Amino acid sequence: TRWYTVVVCGNIKNTEPLDSKRQRVHSFWVTAFDCGKNRAQADAQVIVTVKPSCKPGWIGWTKRTEYTPGSGSIPLFPNLHLEACEETVWNIQATVELQTGHIGKGCDRDSYSDRSVRRLCGAVRGEVDLLPPPSPATNWTAVLPTLPSSDSSLVFSFNGSTHVAVVPDSVASAVSGDHFTLQLWMRRGGASTQPPANQARGTRKEEETIICSTVKNDDSYSHYSLSVHGCRLSLFYWPDVSAARPVKFLWKLEQVCDSEWHHLSLSVQFPSVTLYVDGVTSDPALIHDNGAIPNPAPHQRLVIGACWGNLTIKDLSNSSIITIVPLVTHLQFVWLLSGVTVRPGNVEPHSVVECLYACREGLDFGDLETLGSGMKVHVNPSQSVLVLEGDDIESFNRAVQQVTYRNSLRFATPGVRPLKLTTSLRCFSEESCLSLRQLEGYLVVLQPDAPQISLSGVGPHLARPAAEFEGPQGVPLFPELRIVCSLSHAVNTAAQGMEGGALMSDAVAHTLDGCEVQPLGEELNQEREELLIDMEALKERGLDIINTTAYIAITGAESISVYEDVLRSIRYRLAKGSARFERRFRLSCSEMNGRYTSNELTLEVNFLHSLDSLYHPSHLLASQQQFLHPSHHTGELSGHTLPNPHRNSVVPGAATVIIMVCVGFLVVMVILGVFRIRSIHRRGEGARGGSKEGSNQWDDSALTIIVNPMETYENRMGIATDMEGECDDEEEVVDSPDDTSDDQRIIIKKEGRDSAPRRY
Repeated sequence: TRWYTVVVCGNIKNTEPLDSKRQRVHSFWVTAFDCGKNRAQADAQVIVTVKPSCKPGWIGWTKRTEYTPGSGSIPLFPNLHLEACEETVWNIQATVELQTGHIGKGCDRDSYSDRSVRRLCGAVRGEVDLLPPPSPATNWTAVLPTLPSSDSSLVFSFNGSTHVAVVPDSVASAVSGDHFTLQLWMRRGGASTQPPANQARGTRKEEETIICSTVKNDDSYSHYSLSVHGCRLSLFYWPDVSAARPVKFLWKLEQVCDSEWHHLSLSVQFPSVTLYVDGVTSDPALIHDNGAIPNPAPHQRLVIGACWGNLTIKDLSNSSIITIVPLVTHLQFVWLLSGVTVRPGNVEPHSVVECLYACREGLDFGDLETLGSGMKVHVNPSQSVLVLEGDDIESFNRAVQQVTYRNSLRFATPGVRPLKLTTSLRCFSEESCLSLRQLEGYLVVLQPDAPQISLSGVGPHLARPAAEFEGPQGVPLFPELRIVCSLSHAVNTAAQGMEGGALMSDAVAHTLDGCEVQPLGEELNQEREELLIDMEALKERGLDIINTTAYIAITGAESISVYEDVLRSIRYRLAKGSARFERRFRLSCSEMNGRYTSNELTLEVNFLHSLDSLYHPSHLLASQQQFLHPSHHTGELSGHTLPNPHRNSVVPGAATVIIMVCVGFLVVMVILGVFRIRSIHRRGEGARGGSKEGSNQWDDSALTIIVNPMETYENRMGIATDMEGECDDEEEVVDSPDDTSDDQRIIIKKEGRDSAPRRY
């Protein structure tokens, strides 16, 4: 007997398309028959597994990601992983880009003023602001147009012709010497990006000068200018215009070619020059001698936005026309500038420069310790670009899920930040390597909870004797001031088994950057009144002050406790004899460069006058004269003050004297009425008593004089009172001698013509 092994071959065909989502596994049995229709001893089981269709790419991508300010760092791709469809790859590179160019100056930064940021970063003091806010004292920036900025900073536009800033000599002389640090924010493409009208097509583009300065040293003049030529930044430095030859430092930078904000910090310690662009050091590409160039004129001058040439500029400091000897060419500047400062002396440390530029938001990696072997992470200085590189897909997926977004600002700038993810793969077989499309999404920073800055502890009225205000130290206006900053946020009460919602207010530690005390109505009269503040204490704390007759502004980023101490020390002092009856002040504070403001605290100061001064004859006469001449004091009579054409000016004591005289007159009339009633009553009792007891009658042979105690007052006030015969010189008053209750009458009885009077 021979046994044969029969192998059955055949095809299995489906009649309907297989779908892994509907049924992943199909199982059935196959029975074989030979040619004699003999059945095989055993059936064969067939299992068909339907694999899902594989699409290489990123799985779990979320297009929208929300960020709540104050959350710290959040993962951007918590569920993202790469599917390679069993393709063997040996290198994976992913680039995450966060676009923040539209937020402030390139990213979200501290919204404090440039001076406050320098102080917070530990920079050396002594910088000079070359582009300050326009004011009567700093009028050289008044001709420059300003543009709005989301970070509350002041942005100036330059066109190289009419929009040019000429810094006064008094300011330029403070930045002399060959050791200085120049810092500024700049962006190409200002109000006008067109070339000058006199520039023909095809001609070489001229240099655009940022700042041009000739300063006077001890016994010589030095000259420097910072300009842009194409994508190159150049510093032209002349140590001594009368002897030394000029040197030019060149840097080839991509940052000067785009239209984004960039921070430049140029430290000159001749012959050493260091440039920081966005916090990163950049070495000069070329240093060379410029050969024979005409010497600049030995005149001190500092111009921003242009340099010497055929340029006629009106100097706002003395209303004159500047005539400058030509040096090189007509170099005009068409850009935006902000925060241009120069500090003479030693250069700034690198750590300070990095702090001044540092972004408070950006991309970050969660935990470097969890980074797998063979993985690399690169982050640019502005933290807007993060690059991941690796060779293992599993390790790469874990690394991608560790990419985070952080924002250290408690009050982050709300808005949309676009996100991009670009991936490149390298395979062993370049022909069949995968190609992944770019993913785009966006990060939404939600509106932060606005802080409530509350000023309290000061009553609506402050009453003190006028003599205290006239003292050498005056009177403190806000001795018990309290400043509290709190955040109100929603509380999920449903999770706690409560119905509805609630708001909870948490007191937090904040940094204020300004407070203002303003007199309401008339400005302070320097001859009569002033606000006193300890200038040394402000200087020690690094705070700045603007003291005018219209307001006092204290600026600088500091803690709430420091501002409380400073505001409590503000005193109000009056000159001798200039006390009035009221004065009103308003106090307000702000933070984040005025982004959030406090409530306005109004204080009414009342001056208490003594009664002796009110009843003094000369004072009363003066008050009456002032009140009776309305041509000198116009306006409405409000409260107990009488304002003149200058608001809050009053006639001292006039209204009070009138009120007191009227009340006194009323009291006198009441006393006289009571006196007359009692006199009539006693006279009737005397008449009845005389009919019964004739022996008790007084001897009326002598002269009796009755003196009215109110006669002197009535004569002085010009009041004529009809006594109806009571004060007749020949009339006698019949009273009971034992009635001593009326102690207000003085009776003088005259026994004879020559006898002395007698008092009872």
